[in-house]
Amino acid sequence: MEAQEVAKLVKEELPDCEIEVRNEGNHYLVIAIGDRFKGLSPVKKQQLIYGALNKQLSEGTIHALTIKAYTPEQWAAHKAG
Repeated sequence: MEAQEVAKLVKEELPDCEIEVRNEGNHYLVIAIGDRFKGLSPVKKQQLIYGALNKQLSEGTIHALTIKAYTPEQWAAHKAG
């Protein structure tokens, strides 16, 4: 599965977020940036993204998934960091 396909699936679930996906084989890093993450715990943020990729994870199409979810303010601070 290509990174663009993974990004499309996440974007369908979270259309108001900026999504970036990087992969090495079937190991994926999903970076999601959006206001919807304000006030959410890290677990809740991850659950939103896992929900978009549950089928691919259960089928083994995606073997490993790392999720980084930020509000726009957190992303700016992270990039400046």
